[in-house]
Amino acid sequence: MLNTGILNPQILSLLARVRHTNALVIADRGFPFWPMIETVDISLVDGVPTVLQVLAAVRANGSYNQAYMAREFQKSNFKIMQRKFARGLKGIPVKFEPHVEFKKRVPGAIGLIRTGDTVQYANMILISG
Repeated sequence: MLNTGILNPQILSLLARVRHTNALVIADRGFPFWPMIETVDISLVDGVPTVLQVLAAVRANGSYNQAYMAREFQKSNFKIMQRKFARGLKGIPVKFEPHVEFKKRVPGAIGLIRTGDTVQYANMILISG
């Protein structure tokens, strides 16, 4: 029985299949469903868990060398929230692009983890290193 780290068996299975240069999406509660992508929905209630909490757990179990986020995240959130995400992604270069372009990358992902986060445009695509 697992006692530490990620305990969710679906997330562990998904992360075990992420290889070099594969993409993993961590999304907020409002992100669209993509039928062709394995989705692990761990949303409980608004704000639980957050994208940043999932990011911290995922980073502890893998190596990522690129992240993508929607440019609208920067326009829709205060600087304090932007700084929290910058800290969570520290050491990973982040490319901000229009949300429409961001969503075009999603079908190429290995999987998607849906959170209960309510932060606008808090979605990210991580590329494994």
